[in-house]
Amino acid sequence: MNSNVTDAEARITVETPDGERRHLTADEGAVLRDVLLAAGLSPHGRYARRVNCGGRGLCATCGVRPADPVEPDHWHDDLADRFGYPRLSCQLRVRDGMAVRLLDKRVWGSRVGGDDPTAAPPPTDGDDPE
Repeated sequence: MNSNVTDAEARITVETPDGERRHLTADEGAVLRDVLLAAGLSPHGRYARRVNCGGRGLCATCGVRPADPVEPDHWHDDLADRFGYPRLSCQLRVRDGMAVRLLDKRVWGSRVGGDDPTAAPPPTDGDDPE
């Protein structure tokens, strides 16, 4: 069992590339990539669903856009934060109120731009039916 996971439940809002919002609950501190995959939401693109590093932070195919900045604690996320690339879901820990946007992964690594509607997910609006 991972020592970063607690008994507390966290609520997460996930926006898919087509704009659908899903509300998930998971253990606080769980790895976001694992939570997404368990809910049937892949952070990977079409090809990387089968060929990826398995959550070790090496392939950079599980990028998501968090609504709120998350302090980077992995070398790739430090670079992503610095240059506007997506954050790796395998390196993010779930926290209550977290909101992320899954990216359309035709081409990985789209940067945050001024008019880019995929730059960050909308904040949670409190309309969670759960």
